[in-house]
Amino acid sequence: MQTLKALGIMAGPCFVAAILTLAPSRPAQAQQQRQQYYTNQSSGNVANAAATATLTASKLNLYVTGFEITGAGAAAASCVNATLTGLVGGTQTYNFCAPAGAAVGIQPLLVQFTSPIPSNFNTAVVLTLPPLGSGNVNAAVNLHGYYQ
Repeated sequence: MQTLKALGIMAGPCFVAAILTLAPSRPAQAQQQRQQYYTNQSSGNVANAAATATLTASKLNLYVTGFEITGAGAAAASCVNATLTGLVGGTQTYNFCAPAGAAVGIQPLLVQFTSPIPSNFNTAVVLTLPPLGSGNVNAAVNLHGYYQ
């Protein structure tokens, strides 16, 4: 307003409103984000078998946000290597141990990535927990992510 007065232009509220309507508009920041489609997959409960959860391949970009591995013990204590495949950067491996005793609970492995990890383009992401051993009656994996 002060600049307009210095130029000798009288600018009232109607003049300012007219100038603002002529100014090019900028889209809101939220309008520039692409839609995210969240997905979760679970192996369901398995007994002494491989527990597998798969986020299927798509023409959209797939990002993994985290996973959980839960279960119970087996007749004898054992350790296996759970794998997360299909990611940019290659396979990730996690050691997971089952205590002796089928009724003994396992400390769950809960992984939440601070930054979502992208998959290779048009590639499924698979979380696999090998069998925990004879006598094991409970094991499950859950995998979370989104398509964008």
